[in-house]
Amino acid sequence: MTERVTGSPGRRALLGAAALSTAALGLGGTAAQAAERGRGGPGGGHGSLRDLPVPTVIGHRGASGYRPEHTLGSYQLALDLGAHIVEQDLVPTKDGHLVCRHENDITGTTDVADHPEFAGRRTTRTIDGVSYTGWFTEDFTLAELKTLRAKERIPGNRPDNTLYDGRWTVPTFEEVLRWADQEGRRRGKPVWLYVETKHPTYFRKLGLGLEEPLARLLRRYGRDRRTSPLILQSFEPGSIQRLARLVDTPCIVLLSGPASRPWDFVESGDPRTVADLVKPAGLKWIASYAQGIGPTLDLVIPKDASGRLTRPTTLVKDAHARGLRLHPYTLRNENSFLPADFRRGTDPNAYGDVFGAYAAYFATGIDGIFTDHPDTALLAAADFKGR
Repeated sequence: MTERVTGSPGRRALLGAAALSTAALGLGGTAAQAAERGRGGPGGGHGSLRDLPVPTVIGHRGASGYRPEHTLGSYQLALDLGAHIVEQDLVPTKDGHLVCRHENDITGTTDVADHPEFAGRRTTRTIDGVSYTGWFTEDFTLAELKTLRAKERIPGNRPDNTLYDGRWTVPTFEEVLRWADQEGRRRGKPVWLYVETKHPTYFRKLGLGLEEPLARLLRRYGRDRRTSPLILQSFEPGSIQRLARLVDTPCIVLLSGPASRPWDFVESGDPRTVADLVKPAGLKWIASYAQGIGPTLDLVIPKDASGRLTRPTTLVKDAHARGLRLHPYTLRNENSFLPADFRRGTDPNAYGDVFGAYAAYFATGIDGIFTDHPDTALLAAADFKGR
């Protein structure tokens, strides 16, 4: 979608936006009907990366600064606020359905701990080399998961968001596709989605590979083409390569800290780090199968020991030279998430000078940015384009 940044609503409109439930969103209809709409209607109709405004504002897990993340309420609010793209992270259920959670550990994002019938499912898992204790989507059928309710992940930072705890269930990706299709028809233009495969190597080892069921859904809903209004993303290059063989949908490789290694590299013995991948040779390799990169913001402008921004790297120039788009992550309004230069006052949860931070990052030439607060990002993008 191509919302005009100059017409984005302000914080007052944001705080007054209605919380919508799945039923209120009217996500009925068969998959076949949705697929037919996706082939010809605006919901799943044609788009292009070139259609996206620059800077592109990407609603990180929806409008997660204002609603519990990865809920239909968060997605709807991001779209209503004018986000150009709305993000989903995908993990599987025990019976192979793809659901939207940032992690398969649902301890902190649902009320599962309040369900005595699931007390025995609490366990410890090692995921990408890190041990976690809690409840995990791969131990629940979809029907069981749907008995849970979503809640705010970081209530200490965002206590206002707890007002919406319990309002929404965990959405399936198919429900999101139907929602996007419906909203696209209502608005008369495509609703863009940004879809991440989470821990794909881990899940493939469990017999719950993500890429094949994701590709089937994309084909069913007409979002499997180069011109589809959807972007695929993963921190594992191998997952993106697999998806690129299954569908023609645009792809982005996510990049974490320079010393880190994608987990599929760890598993396969590939010695390359992210520092290698952001060099010209690494970017050329990524460009052979993907259309862009999603680097952490620190790869664009590093911070010094005090947390203040230093000089930009050459990553933007180097990536653009190889035809890659850059959508770094993630900018948030609160002081605790901002570079030290832009913090204001002593309350870590108060808003800092986020507009100054946006201006610094936009000045590097990035093509877009992930944000928990789409309305703020849109205002910053309008400022930047109006200079």
